[in-house]
Amino acid sequence: MSSGLVVVDYGGSNLRSVMKALEFLGQAPTVVTDPDQMVGAAAVVLPGVGAAGQIMASLRSHGLDEALQEFIHSGQPFLGVCMGMQVLMDRSEEDGGQDCLGILRGEVEKIPPIEKVPHMGWNTVEQRQNHPIWAGIPDQSYFYFVHSYAVQPADAQVVAGRTEYVLPFASAVARDNIFGTQFHPEKSGKHGLQLYQNFVAWALK
Repeated sequence: MSSGLVVVDYGGSNLRSVMKALEFLGQAPTVVTDPDQMVGAAAVVLPGVGAAGQIMASLRSHGLDEALQEFIHSGQPFLGVCMGMQVLMDRSEEDGGQDCLGILRGEVEKIPPIEKVPHMGWNTVEQRQNHPIWAGIPDQSYFYFVHSYAVQPADAQVVAGRTEYVLPFASAVARDNIFGTQFHPEKSGKHGLQLYQNFVAWALK
């Protein structure tokens, strides 16, 4: 059982760098590896690096898929980072097609190989919602990306940030208690740290 801020460890995430960013901001998040440890959490961060098939298999094997669905549906604040955002969708094209958590309607699609894939490095994010997590972060700020697949939500209203690489894609999503980023805030300098600080302020207010 946990209280306060929780970071989910399912064995395949960029856990340490996310933890270091949150600790730098004065937080002491709890790392959880099974569903029982999520009970009582005030807010959850789901980081992620890897492929959809591996990540969904790991979440299911630990029983974390249902625990995350229950937590998000409870209305408590949730932040998904990179693959932690992609798995919110219905389905990903990666690894032959993978069913995901189905929290948000839409697909995760492979970036067309018109440019170099993966999309790696710094790119701008156009803010599409007036959200507390953007507080103090200028529109069109640069964030750091590493990904070969991109989220295409069915509902344009959930797009909180948009970036262009080959085609426009959702680089951030938000609805109610959910916020997700395709980019890595923990690798994005002062604006990334500001985003984590804003999440903490929004989630633990």
